[in-house]
Amino acid sequence: MATLETDYLIVGAGAVGLAFVDTLLDEDPDCHITIVDIHAKPGGHWNDAYPFVALHQPSATYGVNSMELCPDRRDTRGHNAGMFPLAPHAEILAYYSKLMSERLLPSGRVEYHPMTEYVSREGKAHTVKGILSGEDMTIHTRRKLVDGTWFKTSVPSTHTPAYEIAEGTRFTIPGELPALWKDTSNLPDHYVIIGGGKTAMDTGVWLREAGVPADKIGWVRPRDSWMFNRKLLQPAYHEIEGLVKFQVDLVEAANAAETGDEMFEELGRRGTMLRLDENVTPSMFHYAVISEAEVALLSEIKDVYRQGHVTRIEPGKMHFASETVDLPENTLFINCTATAVPFSVRNNARPFFDGDTITLQLAQVPFVPYSAALAAFLEANFETDEEKNNLAPPAPLTDGTATYPYAVMANLMSTAILAGNEKVNAWNAKSRLHPTGPAVARMLAEGDQRLAKLATIGDTIKANMPGVIKLGMAAKEIHESTEPGWKAA
Repeated sequence: MATLETDYLIVGAGAVGLAFVDTLLDEDPDCHITIVDIHAKPGGHWNDAYPFVALHQPSATYGVNSMELCPDRRDTRGHNAGMFPLAPHAEILAYYSKLMSERLLPSGRVEYHPMTEYVSREGKAHTVKGILSGEDMTIHTRRKLVDGTWFKTSVPSTHTPAYEIAEGTRFTIPGELPALWKDTSNLPDHYVIIGGGKTAMDTGVWLREAGVPADKIGWVRPRDSWMFNRKLLQPAYHEIEGLVKFQVDLVEAANAAETGDEMFEELGRRGTMLRLDENVTPSMFHYAVISEAEVALLSEIKDVYRQGHVTRIEPGKMHFASETVDLPENTLFINCTATAVPFSVRNNARPFFDGDTITLQLAQVPFVPYSAALAAFLEANFETDEEKNNLAPPAPLTDGTATYPYAVMANLMSTAILAGNEKVNAWNAKSRLHPTGPAVARMLAEGDQRLAKLATIGDTIKANMPGVIKLGMAAKEIHESTEPGWKAA
């Protein structure tokens, strides 16, 4: 059995693990890092994603700190026109491949083992196995194991549907839709999207932009979702006014509300949150970001099924628990039911830093790469687990409208904690993954007049914080009783 030694063993070469490694390389120039991952290429779940997927938010704060992801320009066409680019699937994979081949491996301090499964540990000895070779290897860690797989991200291509699929049923996943051109003599007469999340929305937009008439599309959507309005979440230097409005709207709506639903209704009136149907009150919120143009396209789909979860599909029929719906015989069912982060994961929060183990989670919701990079910075610059965990308590990954105010409260508290630490504050000012840090630093250097308006946010947050805390604590109680396992660290 082969044996290796390393300082840090990183499990997972996705957005989380690579953001950690990239920052650790700069912050701890003497460490050696070994990465193992089950995929053949870096990029984690992006390797399994459907080809027309793109980031929901602008690419300016995604990826790793050391390397820009997208050009600094606005899109001029399509549903993202007027806003900054959303890196598409192929570009994201190319980005991570370039990171690995041009920065991490040439450093001489990183080893990368693709198609390798983490198996077990015994103290500081970790067993991994080559997926194709079947051979075990032992990796001894001089310092720590870093778990970059906590999110257990699920996508349709790796997800098994929970409903029965009868023989002869036309069934597919989003990733196979672009191949419909290969058999134009047998195109579906009708399409049914199953699932209510962002994957389903992406699929609906793709079908509409590919030319499928809205009346040929059905949509199983047991619950509707609120979504962030993307126009307010543009890169901070270019659109600081939108981010100011976004933050002010959040705290003012929370302060004025008695429940999460009331908060979302107010955010909807302000245009900060969007929904697909003005006649339906959403109960779901999974941090999706969408444009008004996408909402307009999706709103054209009128055949929406709200009878609950599908139990069985067959040619010409779709079954729910207490109802059967007749459909055209040649209907293509599209499974979009994968949950990005399963509840079993949400129920397994733990400290980031625990002896010889680091578990990469969220320090602030929903900033995944930033949270991982922050963990690397803390690991390299602070001595004790207590110091590090006090600076980065795990953020609650809430699921619905009733519990989201807890996440808002936790983010504001996290921001205050981090801003109060001189070292972290200085790092945030240069971290491209931080939503505002480098932009504010640049504006300060330039004497930008927009800083005057930005300076008012602090007073607004302070004035509204009592209501934010009241609503947030009520939401925390709901969260911990209905989504068990999440306890404040």
